[in-house]
Amino acid sequence: MSWQAYVDDHLLCEIDGQHLTAAAIIGHDGSVWAQSDNFPQYKPEEINGIMNDFSEPGYLAPTGLYVGNTKYMVIQGEPGAVIRGKKGSGGITIKKTNLALIIGIYDEPMTPGQCNMVVERLGDYLLEQGF
Repeated sequence: MSWQAYVDDHLLCEIDGQHLTAAAIIGHDGSVWAQSDNFPQYKPEEINGIMNDFSEPGYLAPTGLYVGNTKYMVIQGEPGAVIRGKKGSGGITIKKTNLALIIGIYDEPMTPGQCNMVVERLGDYLLEQGF
């Protein structure tokens, strides 16, 4: 299965009639493995900040989490494993695997819990497969 198929079939899937607004699988070095057409253009320093927060939980709390120049307020995650952010009626979930970042962006009516489930389920699967 191609990385794009993981984005299209597993991240952009429908959950209770809702789906993510945008999604991507990005290498720890910031390289795109696969992404939805509408995934925001991000800067290398944004990925560096995310990686820093995984190694030093709380790193992004003072400044916020940025992806594609959009600022998200960092909310409760799982140190070293998951970062969650909120912006207005939407948000972001980032799951770290051994080699990649699984990123899902959502807006209402999708709920934070639905986004978390979709992103973390794929991340857990990829971890089990050694990625």
